[in-house]
Amino acid sequence: MPSFLVSFLLVFTISVSFLSCITVGEVVTCSGIVPMRLRNDKISIADFGGVGDGKTLNTKAFREAVYRIQHLRRRGGTLLYIPPGVYLTESFNLTSHMTLYLARGAVIKATQDTGNWPLIAPLPSYGRGRERLGGRYMSFIHGDGLQDVIITGENGTIDGQGDVWWNMWRQRTLLFTRPNLVEFVNSRGIIISNVIFRNSPFWNIHPVYSRNVVIRYVTILAPLDSPNTDGIDPDSSSNVCIEDSYISTGDDLVAVKSGWDEYGIAYGRPSSDITIRRITGSSPFSGIAVGSETSGGVKNVLVENINLYNMGVGIHIKTNIGRGGFIKNITVTDVYMENVRKGIKIAGDVGDHPDESFNPNALPVVYGITLKSIWGENVQQPGSIQGLKNSPFTGICLSNINLHGVPGPRSSPWKCSDVSGSALLVSPWPCSELTSPHQTGSCSDHF
Repeated sequence: MPSFLVSFLLVFTISVSFLSCITVGEVVTCSGIVPMRLRNDKISIADFGGVGDGKTLNTKAFREAVYRIQHLRRRGGTLLYIPPGVYLTESFNLTSHMTLYLARGAVIKATQDTGNWPLIAPLPSYGRGRERLGGRYMSFIHGDGLQDVIITGENGTIDGQGDVWWNMWRQRTLLFTRPNLVEFVNSRGIIISNVIFRNSPFWNIHPVYSRNVVIRYVTILAPLDSPNTDGIDPDSSSNVCIEDSYISTGDDLVAVKSGWDEYGIAYGRPSSDITIRRITGSSPFSGIAVGSETSGGVKNVLVENINLYNMGVGIHIKTNIGRGGFIKNITVTDVYMENVRKGIKIAGDVGDHPDESFNPNALPVVYGITLKSIWGENVQQPGSIQGLKNSPFTGICLSNINLHGVPGPRSSPWKCSDVSGSALLVSPWPCSELTSPHQTGSCSDHF
């Protein structure tokens, strides 16, 4: 890990701890939607022959340990302890009522033997693998139809060793869609906390068709040139809490999704009631994103207290013709960004299609987007809001936004089209399509 990142993480950890100490009982958190559960029954991976030498393959040990938890069904569940060491393994499933606990110095490391990686069916809201036709490789750590599952510890590491997958992507030799690092499907009551996630082959943490999910105090790291290594992607999920984390990856830090074109429309499961709070990070792509796969709809998203550095786009709301669905009631507030190519982007022409069967008349509806209290330094272009001619974006409300450009004689202007709404105290001034709220009364409830 680069020394500057170590220093930053140390400061970040101390800052969070200090804040907690001086404002006990006052720090706003959504984590209470899933209470942390203590397990009286505890087993160790060493009990099943696990060897943390970084060379021994521990797949049998992990699968037998999970099998034991699943079938003994201890009251209150069971904690699987991973002691210090490097535990090489193939992918494995979790089970309900378990805690996967990584001690300080513990590393669960994915094998780079891709030939035996299990294949699973594509998600119905995507209709195919996100990258390739057909199925997809199972996530490194996977859960389907589970409840009451915790992944936590003392900042141990889950390492996907993704470079072999990234190279397959670059060389166009992938047979199926790359595996995520951690995925929960059709699950509820999930907590992921106090773990470092490294080098995911594809998306890092992917809760899909799930509810009551808490992700906090995590660190997610991947090289800035690693393809599609999104940090956290809540997808067709509800009641999701994402807080107090550091993310530096090769793609969006957090991206809210809900299905892809005609498949997402048919599946019809929105993402809703999602809170994203106190996230710090950097990426050549987006800091906080909604989309572009939003065909099931996205609503009721709160984003606040975000710090972004060396970004492609700060805040990015993105969809496309053929997506259908809706994006509504999105609030983003208290954001600081520095060294950013574009501060704010709301666009209706982003993302590809699964096949040629998408309906070009399936137009997304975007309304009720509130962005306020955003400050940026060295922002090359302040923003763009470009809706669709036959489905303009409405109720766009900007207030108290200052996006300072790079040094030079003049800054780049906003770009707007097919949009309506209001702006107040925005610098540089956005565009004529956004009127003053004192003129129209539009969005006055948000100022």
